[in-house]
Amino acid sequence: MDTNSTLSFPVIRGLQAHREYYVAMWTLRMMRQISIFNEDELPPELRAQRILNKARIPEIAEYIIDNPDDYVFSALTVSIDSDVLFEPLPGQDKLGLLRVPMDAHFIINDGQHRRAAIIEALKQRPELEHETIAVVFFLDIGLERCQQMFADLNRYAIRPSRSLGLLYDHRNDKARLAKMVIMKSEIFRDLVDMEKSSLAPRARKLFTLSAFYNACADLVNGLATGNLIEDADLARTFWEETAKHFPMWEQVREGKLPASEVREGFIHSHGIALQAIGKAGNALLHSHPNDWKKRLKALEKIDWSRNNAKIWEGRAIIGGKVSKSTTNVVLATNVIKKALSLSLSEEEQRVETAHLKK
Repeated sequence: MDTNSTLSFPVIRGLQAHREYYVAMWTLRMMRQISIFNEDELPPELRAQRILNKARIPEIAEYIIDNPDDYVFSALTVSIDSDVLFEPLPGQDKLGLLRVPMDAHFIINDGQHRRAAIIEALKQRPELEHETIAVVFFLDIGLERCQQMFADLNRYAIRPSRSLGLLYDHRNDKARLAKMVIMKSEIFRDLVDMEKSSLAPRARKLFTLSAFYNACADLVNGLATGNLIEDADLARTFWEETAKHFPMWEQVREGKLPASEVREGFIHSHGIALQAIGKAGNALLHSHPNDWKKRLKALEKIDWSRNNAKIWEGRAIIGGKVSKSTTNVVLATNVIKKALSLSLSEEEQRVETAHLKK
């Protein structure tokens, strides 16, 4: 191999499934200097990777730009479609230089969106070009092998539940607010599942963190001061006052009622109701900042039974199942706002009118 026409970089040599592979640290600048084979124009059966979703790139790039001191990326996995030469360092058999022909193609098996986002981020933050990312190189032995690698790399990739993502997200202020409310509230600390985004029929909790997150976000919309402690105190006060009008919640917390029984029988113990209460509560806090607590008593006048098809069918229940679509949340909110003697917004009235015409 002519070393004058090759790209050389230090690597660690490894062995996996009887095949050599190499691990390198590439500077972010190299992401835009290395020629990556573009498969977008090929039919699916001739590609080794999915088509690049360009809509994802700005979001990932913004993540890098907004968090230059603590962004984190896992390694890219890349196949090289050319012969390479590994030159071990003196006295070493695993550390050395990998020499790759300049005309070689690099095919990304895992990480194409990360690479595209890095290139985009460097346009705004060129000072990041000297930082590094791990890259794992496999020697390409054909399309079939590349396609199998893609399938294998994604075979066991399971996206974490939304609740777990929110639980571990310390950058999202709304997530921090919801978590602070839960942890400081004696009742909701025992009613909210912090990991799951859907509850099993026999689950002991009433709500998920993702549902409570949505409800809190809607509750403080336009009311948040930016002071996390003050905003969390307001939200916690509201939800604890609300809980006083749902004695079943307290009975579940105390173990006197099974959560499954309450969820099976009543709308108020589902995420759609929690979010609808949050939306209606936002309007209540805006319009009645001084006497909103006593007005919450009107929640007791609502028939929350799932069997009350006259109220809930088509609003919160579709074909016997609770629906959490945006339209259904609005329709459930309308029921609560009317009970609280609150006027509907223009959009809420539009959705209500369309529902009544069915």
